[in-house]
Amino acid sequence: MTNQEAWVDADQVAAHLGVQKPSIYRWVEKEGLPAQRVGRLLRFKLSEVDEWVRRGGGESSGGDAEPGNADKMRKE
Repeated sequence: MTNQEAWVDADQVAAHLGVQKPSIYRWVEKEGLPAQRVGRLLRFKLSEVDEWVRRGGGESSGGDAEPGNADKMRKE
């Protein structure tokens, strides 16, 4: 049995980061949020999303939340 990380959808990433789903799509398109296209769908690995946040991803975009503060938001 392998220990592979599951792929998640945009709804799950939005919930993980505490933001709205449109922010996820905007960050993929304009800020480099790592995602994989599967047909028309986007799939994400939460470890890659978390690393992107730690590197400051999305901080320059105006939106409904700052992903750089996602860790703080999850702890509250």
